[in-house]
Amino acid sequence: MLSRRILTALLLVPVTVTAVLWLPSPGFALFSGAVVLLGFLEWNRLVPFEAVPMRILFVFLGALFLFALWSSRGDRQLVQLVSAGAALWWLASLAWILSPGWSGGRNPLLKFAAAFIALGPPWLGLVALQGRAGHGPELALFLLVLVWTADSSAYFTGRWLGRRRLAPAVSPGKTWEGVVGGLAGAAAVSMVGAWHFGWRDERWIQFVSVGVTAAALSVVGDLFVSLLKRQQHLKDTSHLLPGHGGILDRIDSLLAAVPWALSWWLWLGLVVL
Repeated sequence: MLSRRILTALLLVPVTVTAVLWLPSPGFALFSGAVVLLGFLEWNRLVPFEAVPMRILFVFLGALFLFALWSSRGDRQLVQLVSAGAALWWLASLAWILSPGWSGGRNPLLKFAAAFIALGPPWLGLVALQGRAGHGPELALFLLVLVWTADSSAYFTGRWLGRRRLAPAVSPGKTWEGVVGGLAGAAAVSMVGAWHFGWRDERWIQFVSVGVTAAALSVVGDLFVSLLKRQQHLKDTSHLLPGHGGILDRIDSLLAAVPWALSWWLWLGLVVL
């Protein structure tokens, strides 16, 4: 399983890095939008929608939503508002995660709405960043590397040192030791990023702090998708990616981290769209 996981990553990482750094903004929007629409397709199993017409309609509505967001990508205030709203929603979703037996958490309409909040804003944030002149593509890639590093650090730290379960009712494999390892990895990447982008003094502290807290919130995204999978008795959202599961299994951490980081970057003036 680990070898398949590594082989899949060796294929996906270069493709993603190439798309972020070298595709023109419309091309990157199409590339990443296709990934998000696959996420909508997999979210069908989490709602769940059994009827094929409902599954198709769900993905179609997701495509319309992404098109509406794409049309607004040049509005800095709207991007900031959407990102901040999504970040606040992820904080609020902690109550949902910490109450896995809550009957309202199984409501299909609530899960339907959650898909748009979870999938749309991070896509808009990455597209807006990647299309920004200057360091835009590098900042978008930084967010991906930040979450990849936090996830990998948490995975290996949890395997080697994990003892205390983080949320056994939602995701039994996650441990507090893994979370600490993930935050340590995120801190290291954030410090390298702060150096690369030339931040000094209080700007350095702000950039690193946003990176570490974004990694912390990425755990919420992971747990939220895990909760929805558990409610449907699913191990993975699909089998599209060998060793990794589905698209949602790979991007769940990014869903919460990107809006959080971007909203703080914009508010602090670290990034101007």
